[in-house]
Amino acid sequence: MIYGGAKVGLMGAVADATLAAGGHVVGVIPHVLVDKEVAHDGVTELHVTTTMHTRKALMAERANAFLVLPGGYGTFEEMFEVLAWQTLKIHAKPVVLLNVEGFYDKMLGFLDHCDQEGMLRGNRKILLVADTVDQALDLMQLA
Repeated sequence: MIYGGAKVGLMGAVADATLAAGGHVVGVIPHVLVDKEVAHDGVTELHVTTTMHTRKALMAERANAFLVLPGGYGTFEEMFEVLAWQTLKIHAKPVVLLNVEGFYDKMLGFLDHCDQEGMLRGNRKILLVADTVDQALDLMQLA
């Protein structure tokens, strides 16, 4: 698992669960967050970057797929960036949105509207949507 490197929040919990199950966890965190003492010091590898931009570039380079969990502005920004990169053919890795209990239903409706209006140029389908973890894992393997 490659993620943002924090010990807090949902992704910190996912990192802990992955480690507890014997998984390999790579954290990538900008120094500004290390300075705020949120870096997860128990991950398999921790890479400290100078900026958020270099953080995202390293994460994207090392990732085989992108799994988007419920989140806020940072999650949205990272998801839309990898989707934009995919439309520009910068990568061809699957982007899977885990829509837990319909968390993203309204956003997905908005994206459908954008597509209907021609703003996504037919690229709406590149965002794969799963309702369960098992579906998400299947979509990442199939894509």
